[in-house]
Amino acid sequence: MELNRYRFADRWELPAAPGDVYRVLQDVARYPQWWPEVRRVARLDDHRGELTVRSVLPYDLVFTVAEIRQDRAAGVLEAALTGDLRGWSRWTVTARPGGGSQALFEEDVRPGKPLMRRLALPARPAFTANHALMMRSGRHGLRTYLAGYAAGRESRDG
Repeated sequence: MELNRYRFADRWELPAAPGDVYRVLQDVARYPQWWPEVRRVARLDDHRGELTVRSVLPYDLVFTVAEIRQDRAAGVLEAALTGDLRGWSRWTVTARPGGGSQALFEEDVRPGKPLMRRLALPARPAFTANHALMMRSGRHGLRTYLAGYAAGRESRDG
């Protein structure tokens, strides 16, 4: 096991159409509207942005997200990460039998922050728990946001 490598996979069951989920996840600039731990998003160009995130632990992570793949048909959004986190992250959105969607978030990263690298062994459980809390909050925020998103779309289309 590499102490400074983190691999995460989180599945979010969502009561919204896959197309709606994909569109919301694709719009990274709006993440702070529904994901409290995403504190700031600054667009750098058409394919890159800088995110500042902070969960329960008292430190910010600032990293650049660069688009690698956007494949609406496959439901895939993938990005390379540099800065305080280095590696990649990917969303894969699929339909659930009976309705709704599943959004699978996968991440394979290493810390770029020297303190996080030095604390790899003693703080790994805290870093992992911090990530889990952030993901739980994101799932809740996205479910709430999607309810309003779908209602707004229906009133525009209706």
